[in-house]
Amino acid sequence: MNLRSIDLNLLVVLDALLEERSVSRAGERVGLSQSATSAALGRLREILHDPILVRVGRELALTPNAERLVDPLRDALSRVERTLTLQSDFDPLVNSQSFTISASDYVVLVLLVPFINTLTAEAPNVTIHLVPRSRDAERVLQTDQVDIVIEPSELIANNGYPSVPLFSDRWLCAVDANHPLVRTSSISIDQFLTLPHLAYGIGHDRQSNLADQHLTRLKVKRRIQVTVESFLLVPFLLQGSQLISLVLERTIERLAGATTVRGLAPPIELPDIHETMYWHPRHTSDPGHRWLRERLHVMAQALQR
Repeated sequence: MNLRSIDLNLLVVLDALLEERSVSRAGERVGLSQSATSAALGRLREILHDPILVRVGRELALTPNAERLVDPLRDALSRVERTLTLQSDFDPLVNSQSFTISASDYVVLVLLVPFINTLTAEAPNVTIHLVPRSRDAERVLQTDQVDIVIEPSELIANNGYPSVPLFSDRWLCAVDANHPLVRTSSISIDQFLTLPHLAYGIGHDRQSNLADQHLTRLKVKRRIQVTVESFLLVPFLLQGSQLISLVLERTIERLAGATTVRGLAPPIELPDIHETMYWHPRHTSDPGHRWLRERLHVMAQALQR
């Protein structure tokens, strides 16, 4: 195939079609009308000798050949973009750049709130987009939907992506400070098993947090009365109730004064979590990305003191 005969703008349209799997949404993404996007799709089909998108029921699906193009095309476009915007250094006081970080609301509270508070003075032209955790962290990194993923290493260990450990935390059993049945500085195993629990879960299948997963492996049976998808709501839901929950210690520390919750050592030993920063290797040498990683690492180190 001779690249000189191809309008390289079509590759941008192709990338949008592969990601969105919709002509109208792809057009909106690249700023083209639906008719113009349809015309581009027709041209791409001629060039690739492949329909790219086929109808399956009411939806459009990628052909096998199109599926194979997703990752290499995204990587190629990212390399071109970085080449065209190449700079020898990044000055946060002067340069403009946008970054997207995927993290739990717990990480936002503990690490990213202090980081965001420094931006106005340190990097006035930098924009940070915070997005929720993804069930497929590797995918959002590969497709450049995010620049950095922050997750416990226990969840995505050995994935081959560059990474830096940030900070660790331990689990506590959290209760309302005026809990009528937990009046001492500790909680017994009987209380832990019989009192109603508030559990964190993510997604339609309520994926458990690491502490709850550990208890499941130990075949510990509790009475779970409420589930919620936000770590940050847990302390507020505990207030004035007889519920108990497993909460990371830094959450209780950061919300001290905002809630009437206290933390107790759990009666069952639970493994610590180790929050880690991951990124795609295509960004390793990018000056702006490197600055972001270094700043997050410095902020994380301050938490460990």
